[in-house]
Amino acid sequence: MTAEERRNLRAFQDYVIKILDPTYILSYMSPWFKDDEVQYIRAEKNNKGTMEAASLFLKFLLELQEEGWFRGFLDALAHAGYSGLYEAIESWDFQTIERLEEYRSLLKRLQPEFKTTVNPKDILPEVSKCLISQECEEIMQVCSNKGLMAGAEKMVECFLRSDKENWPKTLKLALDKEESKFSELWTVDKGAKNIDVKVLEDDEMETSDIQIFYKEESECQNLSQNSCPSSEVSHIYTPVKPRNYQLELALPAKEGKNTIICAPTGCGKTFVSLLICEHHLKKFPQGQKGKVVFFAVQLPVYEQQKSVFSNYFERLGYKVAGVSGATSENVSVKQIVENNDIIILTPQILVNSLKNGTIPSLSVFTLMIFDECHNTGKHHPYNMIMFNYLDQKLGGSSDPLPQVIGLTASVGIGDAKSTAEAVEYICRLCASLDTSVIATVKDNLEELEEIVYKPQKFFRKVESRTTDRFKCIISQLMRETESLAKSIFDEIGTITLEGISQIQNREFGTQKYEQWIVTVQKACTVFQLPDKDEESRICKALFLYTSHLRKYNDALIINEHARMKDALDYLKDFFTNVRAAGFDEIEQDLTRRFEEKLQKLESVSMDPSNENPKLKDLCFILQEEYHLNPESRTILFVKTRALVDALKKWIEENSELSFLKPGILTGRGKTNQNTGMTLPAQKCALDAFRTNGDKKILIATSVADEGIDIAECNLVILYEYVGNVIKMIQTRGRGRARGSKCFLLTSNAVVIEKEKINIYKEKMMNDSISMLQTWNEAVFKEKVLQIQIQEKVIRDRQGKVEPVPDKENKKLLCRKCKAFACYTVDIRVVEECHYTVVGDAFRKCFVSKLHPKPKSFGYFEKRAKIFCARPNCSHDWGIHVKYKIFEIPVIKIESFVVEDIATGAQKLYAKWKDFHFEKIPFDAKEMSK
Repeated sequence: MTAEERRNLRAFQDYVIKILDPTYILSYMSPWFKDDEVQYIRAEKNNKGTMEAASLFLKFLLELQEEGWFRGFLDALAHAGYSGLYEAIESWDFQTIERLEEYRSLLKRLQPEFKTTVNPKDILPEVSKCLISQECEEIMQVCSNKGLMAGAEKMVECFLRSDKENWPKTLKLALDKEESKFSELWTVDKGAKNIDVKVLEDDEMETSDIQIFYKEESECQNLSQNSCPSSEVSHIYTPVKPRNYQLELALPAKEGKNTIICAPTGCGKTFVSLLICEHHLKKFPQGQKGKVVFFAVQLPVYEQQKSVFSNYFERLGYKVAGVSGATSENVSVKQIVENNDIIILTPQILVNSLKNGTIPSLSVFTLMIFDECHNTGKHHPYNMIMFNYLDQKLGGSSDPLPQVIGLTASVGIGDAKSTAEAVEYICRLCASLDTSVIATVKDNLEELEEIVYKPQKFFRKVESRTTDRFKCIISQLMRETESLAKSIFDEIGTITLEGISQIQNREFGTQKYEQWIVTVQKACTVFQLPDKDEESRICKALFLYTSHLRKYNDALIINEHARMKDALDYLKDFFTNVRAAGFDEIEQDLTRRFEEKLQKLESVSMDPSNENPKLKDLCFILQEEYHLNPESRTILFVKTRALVDALKKWIEENSELSFLKPGILTGRGKTNQNTGMTLPAQKCALDAFRTNGDKKILIATSVADEGIDIAECNLVILYEYVGNVIKMIQTRGRGRARGSKCFLLTSNAVVIEKEKINIYKEKMMNDSISMLQTWNEAVFKEKVLQIQIQEKVIRDRQGKVEPVPDKENKKLLCRKCKAFACYTVDIRVVEECHYTVVGDAFRKCFVSKLHPKPKSFGYFEKRAKIFCARPNCSHDWGIHVKYKIFEIPVIKIESFVVEDIATGAQKLYAKWKDFHFEKIPFDAKEMSK
């Protein structure tokens, strides 16, 4: 069981709890569970119910440390008949189970009808394959002891937990066979699209996701809420009447003008874009067709908007499809664009397609919509697309250009210090998007303010710990580690790395120290000596010392904002992983030093007098708000993923707050070797927060502050979390319910001051927009054109010269120990973006271990991870895959140092695209030789 698998199981535990009856698999788990734990789980089921028992089962399961328990759990699921759950956990893909949720939702609504019209004994033989064998026995037993209605109720309960993909259809066939009246209500021929609308309309709407489609509830009309993949009947759509302020926002775009729509989070900008899109597609005369592309930067937002546009437009007969980085390898972008009326894209897909000629020109589109358009700047993919657009516009091309629409809650003002500078900044954004209209709500402001509630803002300055013994002990360990690093240089009689002697001037437990560590690590990696063995020893030693310093620094940041216990757990996990890897003499020494302090650290972290004052204040705010309103919904924003985990544990272990049952939402990227949440895990977290009334708080990093639609909250807490004015408006916009509050909690007065500056900047931004809206449109267009011409001159001057590939052969060395890996002449490029090494020599340089998460993508089948073969190194070099019929390694450039053979100079590259060597395509014929 890897740490990642344990994290994934925690992330997806809501699915497991919904489906699993743990009493059915306890007999298979006897090697891992104690007798009293088994009895406790059984008692929990009898006293509180199946889901509570499943929750307790998972708690015990995730606490197991013995080898093999995860495989044992999977085997137990398979033996008991939980085939759907087994497959979902094996692949960490819960989409099939997600798709069943809409049927569960419908069956819950129809349960009263089911138990009065269905004879469970009649249909049980037909549906038994969709249930667990023990469930079938229990249904028959209930029928005999309590009657048919009780048996039918038991059957519904079992279907609601079924993990079999085909249970809705199997139930339908069984009902048809028995000519049951219920069959008329249970319509599943083509999935949810055919669920009887009348049944749902007659029922009381239970969730905001369904209210979106049937009732004009002011707080629920934002269509992007139907991103929830599982709990809503999302394919049914009944048109919603647009509000007056939405028609006002859409008007300039409907008139064909390139427009930036700037309106608060939660007002329904997605719905406005649907109105614009529908008007645009309908305006074309017979024989002509429009083609719309909608851009979303973040993958969860892409998924969300793809769902929204599909639900809205497919009923009108338009074709909707999408391509993202996650799906681009398996589809033809050209065909998707050609065969559909509306295409949802992550912008880099179009950047790549324009570059390689897959999409010849932006003229194939008639309308482009940029979600979160304030990102259009510098080297962002939005700007790359608009550079292409502006080159076509200013280059005198006769080909028609698409209309451009931008959506944002805040255009921002950059570093502007005055209204004049803010106006200039906004004009430059308009120039980048070729827009000369900024649409805001003016005429229908009262209606907007009825819908979107601006939360009250509160600033809470709290004190940090007056004495911090944990920090003192960790700081001492860091000083010792720094001293060991410095002694490496004293040993060879030179200080080659500039600044190494100033280590002591760095402040521990800060982002600045983290940045310094990264700089030193990079410098150490390309450090060279005539004696290559000595060079390898020194580089490896410095790599280890700086890695440990980095972890200690992380722990101090956690300690500053959370509990000492959480910071200590973070370090204990790190040292557990150290022991499980190479564990050479240096690592043994550093581990020994830590363990010498461990008892004292444990004692300090358990001392109640060392409680973090910030947490006391956070606890007070939460208790106070939930006392005033027990139904409060909260988003707690924090800076780092480690802090997300720490605060989740703190809430769960705090008897006064554990009722909040926190969920978490973090980004997908990989930082500091920690993998982020997968897209299905993000969906699961958002779905649970929307639909599970017990989950009252979501702890999130910046991934939640922009774009992703989150259920309404009436409490937003920014915990040591502050950014620019755009981020302030986005995070505040998460508090949408009437009477919302937003707290900024910090021990740093500078943070409060920065947020107050953001409030001032927001006013400056609004004043600047109002000023621009008074300009004559022709004057505005001329201003935009002049900026575009100036920017194009600068771009052209900088040139678009492709770097000339360096044909000289170079070496790749292990970044950690400097062991030789391969020559660039032996590297081959597979499908333009994967890099392998040919020849038998390379195979001796690495060792492989089975991949903890094997997966297929395109022609690739991920099978193993590969590591440096030098003893006590084991640095991660990449993966081993089956590509078509070939077994090949795929390496990552960030794992290596590149050395020039002639000069001996060494260089680091973060990405392959930055390394301009002669790239030879992979050739099957060469491999067969």
